[in-house]
Amino acid sequence: MMSPKDVVHRWVEAFNRADADALAALYADDAVNHQVAESPVSGRAAIRRMFADEFASADMVCLVENLFEDGEWAMLEWRDPLGLRGCGFFHIVDGRIVFQRGYWDKLSFLRAQGLPLPNN
Repeated sequence: MMSPKDVVHRWVEAFNRADADALAALYADDAVNHQVAESPVSGRAAIRRMFADEFASADMVCLVENLFEDGEWAMLEWRDPLGLRGCGFFHIVDGRIVFQRGYWDKLSFLRAQGLPLPNN
């Protein structure tokens, strides 16, 4: 069985290939992915769609700065080539991600990617 750190290493590899199918395969059927700048996404199929949509709209790269493991949890500090930084927390049970929470600056991401800014 893969350790939480091993699962996150595979997650980063799949993310950097923009491979929504490989990413989805790392999640439990009823997993939740909550990027705090967005609404939570529930279920493997919905998480796959989320990644596919994101990869279609932006060129994203995850560069690992730190990766820690504690029991069933892995904590990832990352950056991208455009200067964005963030962190993710992955709860992993039996080799599958059951919960993920990520923190990053959505406004900086939109600006760096040249995407439309929200109207507030």
